[in-house]
Amino acid sequence: MNDHLLIVDDEIHAIEGVKADLDLQKLGISELYTANNIRQAKEWFESARIDILLCDIEMPQGNGLELLTWVKERYPHTVTIFLTSHADFKYAKEALSLGSLDYLLKPVLAEELENAIRKAQAVIDKNSENNRNVKFHQLWQKHQSFIIERFWFDLIHHSIPSQQAAIREQVEQHHIPITEDSVFFPILISIQRWNKEMKSRDEKILEYALKNSAQEMLIGSHDNGICFQLDRGLLLVILMSERDIPWNEERLREAAGLYVESCHRYFYCNLSCYLGRSAEAHEMAGMVAALRDRDRNNVAYINRVLALDRTEQADYPAQLPELGALSSLLKTGTKESVKHEVEKYLDDLVTNHEINADTLHQFSQNFIQVLYTFLNTNGIQAHHLFGDEPSRRLSEMAGRSVTDMIVWVHHAVNKAMYQAEAVKENDTVVLTVKRFIALNMDQDMSRETIAEQVYLNPDYLSRIFKKETGYSISDYVLLEKINKAKELLLQTNVSVSAVASSVGYTNFSHFAKIFKKYVGTGPTEFRNKLG
Repeated sequence: MNDHLLIVDDEIHAIEGVKADLDLQKLGISELYTANNIRQAKEWFESARIDILLCDIEMPQGNGLELLTWVKERYPHTVTIFLTSHADFKYAKEALSLGSLDYLLKPVLAEELENAIRKAQAVIDKNSENNRNVKFHQLWQKHQSFIIERFWFDLIHHSIPSQQAAIREQVEQHHIPITEDSVFFPILISIQRWNKEMKSRDEKILEYALKNSAQEMLIGSHDNGICFQLDRGLLLVILMSERDIPWNEERLREAAGLYVESCHRYFYCNLSCYLGRSAEAHEMAGMVAALRDRDRNNVAYINRVLALDRTEQADYPAQLPELGALSSLLKTGTKESVKHEVEKYLDDLVTNHEINADTLHQFSQNFIQVLYTFLNTNGIQAHHLFGDEPSRRLSEMAGRSVTDMIVWVHHAVNKAMYQAEAVKENDTVVLTVKRFIALNMDQDMSRETIAEQVYLNPDYLSRIFKKETGYSISDYVLLEKINKAKELLLQTNVSVSAVASSVGYTNFSHFAKIFKKYVGTGPTEFRNKLG
């Protein structure tokens, strides 16, 4: 113990007698203070911690009952014992009514005084324990939602084993409000796409709004559920009830439908709700895994309420389209005919309930194979054509849904067929290359760099370029640089080294050597002779 004791008595010998009778170490009293009147007593209270007040009643400058009233108002945890020479029942009654623990008459036996102090210490210990419990309860109440959310998050992600004994241990340890008769109903909310461009911060704000709306519309005003973020784009609602109380699943479906409609209207998103089944705590991890798998395979429907025990998919695999038809359309058809063919095929899969994530992925691979074969035939390099950020983003999203796949197909077909048409117009390609060379004369241009500008294979571009100009690309670049250098030497007064730099040569001697090889004289001699 580490209690502080204050003795208040106007008789100094009385204080000394009490001090002599007390074994402070044995009682666990670490500090002992004394006061001869009420004023001094109040000063000690204001400057030190007082756990036990041992006080006389009748004193010249104020009585102990007045001091007790003052102490109870300001220091309610202090325990008071009266030690007085007045055996007046009225005093004793008033002292006890004010909250005094004990009322001892002088002279008091040491054993009796010691028992009273131990009794006071027992009250202090009990109050301290109660205070700790109150603080713990307040802290638990403050963080209750987080504690419960963390329990479910760990259970669903298998940090807590799905075993009744392990779950019971966590429930008892963290005071989770779950009993043996508790049953649960999960609802998975999947944000399928945002319908407007937004920053990451705006997306988080809207996800918070979606969570609050789910709390209000799916859980309601009754404190019988929780909603939290399970993963990016996924919210999980867990409703709780008792085993003998059936779920009103029709009401839940209506509430979920209203929630989906409201979120689509006000929060710029497409989402779907997946309704699970009634389950016990140890079954929840498996139930949520099944809901997530249901979401992964829902590539056809948006803004829907879908039940776990109902499926819109056939039990047999879909027949993927023949590659030849699509390949022929790319070669001879229009962009619109290719896109229409893809849309028709995907719509048929949706109508016949034959589409899931695996089927969509297989279709994606077949489409890419046909598309890249078409690009290769036309000498177009796919990584150059689709290396831009919009193309990468659309390609990554294509496997999420039929809608995203159609957006990607439109984008890819438009770019591929447009570039193929441009390749067929060789003059256009050659002019583009010539323009690029003219604008970048001061750069060291490789054949590969030039080919990237028109999305063509370097060998294929070289054949086109030489056929149209009679020069290989490298020879053309060299001759253009020499011609530009001759022009600068004759028409400007800039130094020869500056001329060399302006046509991409940092080494002057190398430039002079090349210039002389193709012109017949060095650059300085050329300027002096003809300038």
